Amino acid sequence: MFGCTTKKEKKFTEEEINIIPKPVFTELHKGSFSFNGNTKLVASTKNEQKLLASFSQKFKQVSGVKLAVVASAPSSNFLQFKIVDSLPYEGYNLVINSNHITVSAKTYSGFVYGLETIKQLLPASIESASFVQKEWVVPAIEIKDNPRFKWRGLMLDVSRHFFEVDYIKKTLDRMAMLKMNTFHWHLVDDQGWRIEIKKYPKLTSVGGYRVNQEDKGWNARPNAPLGTKATYGGFYTQEQIKEVVAYAKERGITVVPEIEMPAHVSSAIAAYPEFSCLGEQIMVPSGGVWPITDIYCAGKEETFTFLEDVLTEVMELFPSKYIHIGGDEATKTNWKTCTHCTSRLQTEDLANVDELQSYFIKRIERFISSKNRVLIGWDEILEGGLAPGATVMSWRGVKGGLEASAEGHNVVMTPGTHCYFDHYQGNQDQEPLAFGGYTPLSKVYEFNPVVDKMTPEQEKHVLGGQANLWAEYIPTEQQSEYMIFPRLAAMSEVLWTPTTHKNWANFSGRVKELFKRYDVMGVNYAKSAYQVTTDTKVDIEKGELSILLKNEFPDSDIRYSVDGSLLSQSSSQYQNPIQLNKTATLKAAMFKNNKQVGPTLTKEFNYHNAVGKYVVYNTKYHKNYQGEQQLGLVNVLRGSKNFHDGQWQGWLGNNMDVVIDFDVETAFSAVTVGTLENQSSGIYFPLKIEVFTSEHRKKFTKVAEVTRPFKVSNASELKDFKINFKPTKARYIKVVVTNLKSPPNGGGAWLFVDEIIVE
Repeated sequence: MFGCTTKKEKKFTEEEINIIPKPVFTELHKGSFSFNGNTKLVASTKNEQKLLASFSQKFKQVSGVKLAVVASAPSSNFLQFKIVDSLPYEGYNLVINSNHITVSAKTYSGFVYGLETIKQLLPASIESASFVQKEWVVPAIEIKDNPRFKWRGLMLDVSRHFFEVDYIKKTLDRMAMLKMNTFHWHLVDDQGWRIEIKKYPKLTSVGGYRVNQEDKGWNARPNAPLGTKATYGGFYTQEQIKEVVAYAKERGITVVPEIEMPAHVSSAIAAYPEFSCLGEQIMVPSGGVWPITDIYCAGKEETFTFLEDVLTEVMELFPSKYIHIGGDEATKTNWKTCTHCTSRLQTEDLANVDELQSYFIKRIERFISSKNRVLIGWDEILEGGLAPGATVMSWRGVKGGLEASAEGHNVVMTPGTHCYFDHYQGNQDQEPLAFGGYTPLSKVYEFNPVVDKMTPEQEKHVLGGQANLWAEYIPTEQQSEYMIFPRLAAMSEVLWTPTTHKNWANFSGRVKELFKRYDVMGVNYAKSAYQVTTDTKVDIEKGELSILLKNEFPDSDIRYSVDGSLLSQSSSQYQNPIQLNKTATLKAAMFKNNKQVGPTLTKEFNYHNAVGKYVVYNTKYHKNYQGEQQLGLVNVLRGSKNFHDGQWQGWLGNNMDVVIDFDVETAFSAVTVGTLENQSSGIYFPLKIEVFTSEHRKKFTKVAEVTRPFKVSNASELKDFKINFKPTKARYIKVVVTNLKSPPNGGGAWLFVDEIIVE
């Protein structure tokens, strides 16, 4: 396999160059370079030699041959790092010919990225963990490349669910592969304090653990009584933190710690209640907290002493220029009545608690600045006035970034619409439970950190953007991978590649090749982009449905059936909207080379007796969830687990009471009510369903009912409740659905219904 060869030189085509993120400039030449047992790796500095040694070790793992790292280049057959000060800060130039490979860069990061590009030019097998019989050949090519933005980040929340160091390292490896350079580590939140602070050991011994209620929905977990044994959690020792920081640095990645304040700190208050306004002992919450009132007291001097002590230890561990302090979602109820806070308002001549929050942030900013660091926080730090040296991370849309950049502050754009990876990325009925929202791969690719409304001067203040994976609904490392990949590939191209080079059709082809690498690497990436989705229009007058099929990839080969039969290469190929006017079971999936590559979509369309009939609403549905209004319960179309899909009618705190008019006396023997439960979102299955009939709508007779007890559930679930009864003739049917009156966490309960099926 190695050594001299007389084999014909491999020829490459443009279609085989599938680098993500897409480089600024590529030019493919004739010829190729083959790695073999005599290939030398050349670098002049220790750090660069260490980087090449890591590549050599990886190469030996898959090829069985170790490539020697040397200080000077031989006459041929080598890969060389060359320092060129005139290149952009993180940029690199890559020249490959049949004789040698040269990676030129100004900085260490440039060499990291050049090497990652070489790996993407090699066969996907280079990512294998074991020996592979392969020719290790790369095309003769010239690449000139540098990033569009200096901040290309991923935020990982380890407070809501704790992940071990090994997983953090794997994530850093995969970030480096995509030339991401900022790992935002969300180490502190209400549900867990994850970083060892030696001066305050209870932050981890108490704040690092919560009562295990993982069997319940995130927002359906009651407050545990004081003294209950806390068993779920964990934290990183300072030695582990140093290990991760060093590991990231070797991959060109800066680790930015987030130490939340003044809110999202219940874990700290549980450990040291004296730093809150009330000073009362609390437990670390096991699940969702809203409103967040257990926050640091802004009036006590001891609070700032504590925070400065904590930040001092943090800054000793993290050499990052930026220190993230959160600053979001603080409910200041206790500040309004706290004697310490009201005294602070007077002594500092502050008008209200918003200005008190500004005082808090500005004071912390002065301390961080005194250590030659830069404070960064979520866009709420703008409230009451922004600290002079602060940088803003804009998450509530782009407004915060627009405002801060207009005032001359640097910003990192990370709006929830495009950058929150805890949102669903495919059909909720086929996806694991997520926070909500819908951010598919293509939507991430649409993201642009520079907003149209920005002036050229404001654009200069845009450092870049990042993806955020909040972990309320991410209990395992496998699920974390699923939510990050492949969406991080789209984010990497958004933040690296010039907008003129971006093209969804081109990217979607390259990302399919990336999937092959992920397969070799064992990454549990989502295949949601392959999912087929429907867009259905109803013509009640004709009694006909028009069903459009699509997925995220352009020109997909979609096969389908409408008789419920299994899909195969002989199934109908979708070309035009499908017309249906009778009960059918639709199945559809994406195919490639006559093989199914995506999951099967299955949808039932039931033309039951009540379709298109007039519905009288004795209790009106909620204005926020109207479905298809008058026809919403009798239009054949069913809702999904995405309760924002426009098919659900909702009742908040009320029962559903409707009457269906069949115009003439009709025989029926069963009624089915389609419902949804998602207790984390306050949506509950009904407690009882009653069916009544009437000849003249004056007096109704109950013909059947079904009851079910309330059960705590952690799932999002669709369920049809079917009620069979003795065959009955009538013109009117009344259906009464009893809603839950007292949800476990208080407030009103939602009842969601998508269809009443009458047979």
